[in-house]
Amino acid sequence: MMIEVLKSKIHCARITEANLNYMGSITIDEDLMDAANMIAGEKVAIVDNNNGERFETYIIKGERGSGKICLNGAAARKVQPGDIIIIMSYALMDFEEAKNFTPTLVFPDPETNKVVQ
Repeated sequence: MMIEVLKSKIHCARITEANLNYMGSITIDEDLMDAANMIAGEKVAIVDNNNGERFETYIIKGERGSGKICLNGAAARKVQPGDIIIIMSYALMDFEEAKNFTPTLVFPDPETNKVVQ
């Protein structure tokens, strides 16, 4: 049996930009992507802690070291710059494998979105 489990999470990142006129997605600083074990094109779930919105999109690589977290396209209507979000990705795993799997959790600096060691 396969089940879907949390693979990676960027917890409490700050929205730096919302770009309605860009084709949909979320742009994430490549440093955060690497730290969270996420890749470009990966499907992610977004939760906005400020307004309760929940939606799915896919990742676009952002400039490394920029701290950029930008919602693009229609998703830009669901957030405001400054909002705090959680970005989660999931993976399908065998039930027994999932019992021993540990997701990657990243807690960026709340002001800069930089990876905190």
